[in-house]
Amino acid sequence: MHCGMCLPTCPTYDATKLERHSPRGRISLMRALADGDLELGSEFGKEMYYCLGCLACETACPAGVNYAAMFEAARADIETSGVLAKPKRNFVRWFTVKFIFIRPRLLRRLGQLLYLYQVSGLQSLARKLRLTALLPQNLRELEPLTPTVRRYFSDALIREVETPTPRCHRVGLLTGCIQDLIYSEINRDTADVLLAHGCEVFTPRLQSCCGSLHAHNGELALAQEMARRNILAIEGCAGPLEALDAIISNAGGCGSHLKNYAHLLHDDLVFAARAATWSRKLKDIHEWLAEIGLQRPTCPPQPQRVTYHESCHLCHGQKVIHAPREVLRAIPGLEIVELPESNWCCGSAGIYNITQPEMAGRLLDRKLANLQRTGVSVVASANPGCSVQLEAGLRQAARDVRVVHPISLLAEAFRRTNPRTEVNRKSRCPDDL
Repeated sequence: MHCGMCLPTCPTYDATKLERHSPRGRISLMRALADGDLELGSEFGKEMYYCLGCLACETACPAGVNYAAMFEAARADIETSGVLAKPKRNFVRWFTVKFIFIRPRLLRRLGQLLYLYQVSGLQSLARKLRLTALLPQNLRELEPLTPTVRRYFSDALIREVETPTPRCHRVGLLTGCIQDLIYSEINRDTADVLLAHGCEVFTPRLQSCCGSLHAHNGELALAQEMARRNILAIEGCAGPLEALDAIISNAGGCGSHLKNYAHLLHDDLVFAARAATWSRKLKDIHEWLAEIGLQRPTCPPQPQRVTYHESCHLCHGQKVIHAPREVLRAIPGLEIVELPESNWCCGSAGIYNITQPEMAGRLLDRKLANLQRTGVSVVASANPGCSVQLEAGLRQAARDVRVVHPISLLAEAFRRTNPRTEVNRKSRCPDDL
């Protein structure tokens, strides 16, 4: 395809007006490489990593080109060839992608250390005394993005099996890795909303990363391993996948990748059929509520003006656009203000704000300017990466705007409807967390 309808939707092309920074330009480079007209070198590698992977081009494409699959395959070739290999880059990739994010226990231990650093006041003191200025430049620029780690992780807030009365559905709940550390309350809120809709909730203990970090960074073998681990975790908790009505994700970026397990494991003799069932049953939480019939809280209205920022992979990857807005409309007292360019990338894009801070910063500034125009006090976001990015930007701009998941707003409304269902989080926390 050469029509170019994707060009106006591509953030990097919009910012630079360079053809190579567009989906059409990148596909041309991939084709030239496949045809033997281009050598796989560092320039090709840099270009593929300059792409946000936001998938806005897929929404715009009239031919339905599967850019995501080509994009991931290209990055895998780049990593296999080693054209971008450097000692520092190799170490960072090994430590994060190949070490920490395949070991959930270790990730939690690091999260606990960061929590202690934050609640002890050391982080505030270091910032007040400008000790962060002593860090290397790249770390100094990343430090403001540091999210707040929660005291309790998802296993402490959600029992392995929670059953409502009456029970109408059986679902598995995925809690994620980073979301488990910094937004565990969203996972609790998701479980509460599911219970309010008659869903028996199965939440496996100590879940692994979904593998999107690995797939988007050229490590397809590790992405496949993460997929197998998650399938086994759900089966170990809830039984055969066929026995579940749905497998629930509440993170836009994770959900887009989780729905791709069928393709990821299509040639795995042991897991191919199970992965196909997984992909068929994987539902974003908003999508699932719309499918079974969204229940509206009957609490007294609590007036709030709210806007909705669309996660790229939720709207472009999963095509879930209307359901989150319906969730917000169901909450008494909420006034929904439409966000200009609501589906334009905020610059987070997984770890793009770490690897490409300049472009990520430009996109964040654009998003914050649009948020300013709405004049709201609350912005709803359904992806942890987006929320971290927005919170950091709002904090640096000294803007008093709350960033919250749509499902958390719904859960709050259900609790106001029936205060007896209020979650006593501390009572659910095991001593051995």
